Amino acid sequence: MSGRARLALCAWAATVMAACALLPLVDPATWILQVALMLGVQTGVGALTRRVPLARPLTVAAQALVTLMMLTLVFARQQAVAWIVPGPEVFQHFATLLQTGAEDVGRYAIPAPLSEGIRLMIIGGVLVIGLMVDALAVTFRSAAPAGLPLLALYSVAAGLSDGAAWLWFVLASAGYLLLLLTESRDRLSQWGRIFGGAPHGLRAESANGAVAPVRTGRRIGAVALGIALVVPLGLPSLDGGLLAGAGAGLGRGSGGGGTISAVNPLVSLRDSLNVDEDRQVLSYRTNTDNVQEMYLRIVSLDDFDGTSWKPTERAITEVPDDFGTPIGLASDVRRSSIETRIVAARDYEQDWLPMPYPVTGVDIDGDWRYEPVGRTLVGDHDQNTRGAQYKVESLIVQPTADQLASAPEPPPSLRREYTKVPASLPSVVARTAREVTKGSANNYERAVKLQDWFAFSGEFTYDTEVRVGTGSRAIARFLQEKEGFCVHFSFAMAAMARTLGIPARVAVGFTPGTPQTNGTMSVGLRDAHAWPELYFEGVGWTRFEPTPNRGTTPQYTVPEDSGTGGLPEVPRPSQSASTAPSTAPSASEGCTPQEVRLEGCASESAAAVAGSDESERSLWGLLFFSPWALLILPGALLALAIPLLPMLWRLRVRSVRLGAHDGTLPKAAPGAAAARGVTDESGEPKGSQAPPGRATAYGRTEAAAAHALAAWQEVTDTAWDYGVAPDESQTPRKAAARIVRLGQLEPSAAEAVHRVAAAVEQVLFAPRPLIPAGLARDAHHVGAGLRAHAGRRTRLRALLLPRSTIRVAWAASARWARTRDELLTRVPTLRPPWRRPSTGGGQNS
Repeated sequence: MSGRARLALCAWAATVMAACALLPLVDPATWILQVALMLGVQTGVGALTRRVPLARPLTVAAQALVTLMMLTLVFARQQAVAWIVPGPEVFQHFATLLQTGAEDVGRYAIPAPLSEGIRLMIIGGVLVIGLMVDALAVTFRSAAPAGLPLLALYSVAAGLSDGAAWLWFVLASAGYLLLLLTESRDRLSQWGRIFGGAPHGLRAESANGAVAPVRTGRRIGAVALGIALVVPLGLPSLDGGLLAGAGAGLGRGSGGGGTISAVNPLVSLRDSLNVDEDRQVLSYRTNTDNVQEMYLRIVSLDDFDGTSWKPTERAITEVPDDFGTPIGLASDVRRSSIETRIVAARDYEQDWLPMPYPVTGVDIDGDWRYEPVGRTLVGDHDQNTRGAQYKVESLIVQPTADQLASAPEPPPSLRREYTKVPASLPSVVARTAREVTKGSANNYERAVKLQDWFAFSGEFTYDTEVRVGTGSRAIARFLQEKEGFCVHFSFAMAAMARTLGIPARVAVGFTPGTPQTNGTMSVGLRDAHAWPELYFEGVGWTRFEPTPNRGTTPQYTVPEDSGTGGLPEVPRPSQSASTAPSTAPSASEGCTPQEVRLEGCASESAAAVAGSDESERSLWGLLFFSPWALLILPGALLALAIPLLPMLWRLRVRSVRLGAHDGTLPKAAPGAAAARGVTDESGEPKGSQAPPGRATAYGRTEAAAAHALAAWQEVTDTAWDYGVAPDESQTPRKAAARIVRLGQLEPSAAEAVHRVAAAVEQVLFAPRPLIPAGLARDAHHVGAGLRAHAGRRTRLRALLLPRSTIRVAWAASARWARTRDELLTRVPTLRPPWRRPSTGGGQNS
């Protein structure tokens, strides 16, 4: 390797080592790998151009051009030509990212989330520093001035970071010394031998003399580095650092009072939801069976600036013995006092203390302070939750819908503070809020409509891979794209509620967790959650749940349905039962886990999925079978067939589930049923009487149970197709009530839904189930009712692209798993025939 190549490699290493000082500033730190790779490309381009050779300014220009193309590829390829050629739109996009990055730097405490703007600032800045170091040290052969850009890089990091700053100083200094040493050795090597014709011993002595200056330089560098580390320990220090942001975060006060600053607790929420392997962070035991209300709240975000929510800077006090009655809670609202003992994992560090809300008392050791407005505890003097064990007394507040609907106006000061929205908030947010809540009589109805629109009828998709987003149009983009996770849903609902004059804030914490066999509840990283809290005078801050498939819908937001009269009473699961899917085996071996979660599994469905492709192919063959069509229009045939496949599959599955014709239940085979004493020889149940207007055929056969489950699955899938997503946490009865409410069904269709749900509960819970006939007809009636109240767009989507076609992917996944297991079990028996004969001729005949 030539001397200049070694110098270029050292310049790359020095820049990467100095860039490590930025690692504590953002989380995650994966950007350092990307920076190292891009710096390597930049260094390689410089080495190639210097070998041509090009003029020094042209070498620097070539490196700058490649650097710009790399940044374009990583950050603005959608705006570029061929992904790497920058144009005016690329520079506009860079400007936007840098602006949002600057806003994020001022908004977040260390470590800040690695948003696109911050990532561009870090990677772009390090690449510029690397270009300057390479140009000074390698292209212009002057390593000493290259320390200035390295010093600038380290100074920014040192001014903002906290903790082991000496470590980053050592790395940056070592990189710079390595650069100086390499350049010195390269210069010494150019002097050549002084005694070219001297004997061997003299040459060796001369060589040692040439190495001596290098050895001396190493010693001088080591001594200088040691002095730079030791001397500042005896000098007066300055507090704060650049921007005074290093230690001003939450829970870093001097004790006995002070304030908490606006540090955003959402930095790691998305990462917690996307961890590869969930791990327990909290475990608790409580004396209530109503664990679905045991949300462990960490902090509330009440300061909304149009781009994000964060805690307001408030005063903190000593932890009181009694927290008193929560603000706004009247004496006539039903409540129950509970006690919860919580243990935090030793690897879980959090400045805020997770507690049920509203808390009335806490027993905990350590330096904790109390913030009375949010009723939260925050650590002081570096106190955190690592390994903490504490007891919390709290309330479970159970208001009724009437109490929330008749809530008076809140106090003017509270309303003014918690309904503020900035002028930069896009108008589409308030306009959408008014459209969704049109016709509401009070704030409670508006809040419930907002919640149901996000969670059910608005066609939103839960996706933890979507970034939180920054900028004033982040909420508007979410309302348009309709994809996000709990942060997006809670932020958007709280902002829309404020535009309607409803006091709102966002709470961050954990969902109740998972029951354990020892009676405790386990809370993992993936239980991290954010939800909106809306204020109602007389009740106080009230939880809502707009995020689909997360948490539990508050009972006070589900109006009691009066259309369930006449349903048979069946045994119900205990309230302390787990809301997780049952681990008991399904009645049908072909039932996928997703079908079990939707509370129904018909044996015919798997066959319908398996045979749907063949049926569709035969249908298209009958419609278009002719020689000229197969020869002239294959492309058109394929273009027509592919969009219609979801519709054809859905029609086929519906036909198989519901028995195809008049919707009546086929009678059981008389021989086997009569032999068990369930029916007489005609197939009718002994001693049974049918209700007026209903079919008289009752049976307690496996076919009847499977038919009831298939009819219920068809009802839930049909509701799903029309925008009412299945809720795995609800019983069939509650699920039916929700379908009636969200689908706005007429009384006759509502009765049909409840009849099917009652039949399913008979199958699942009754010791001697009686399955009524006509369930298929009821399922058809429900579909007609949903279709009658749906818009044109929803009807077209339900027909041409039904949501329930996701079952095709589920069935294919289950079939592949079974096929793979069968192949693995047969490999030992199939391997001998596959083995090639031995070339020796005497083995494996």
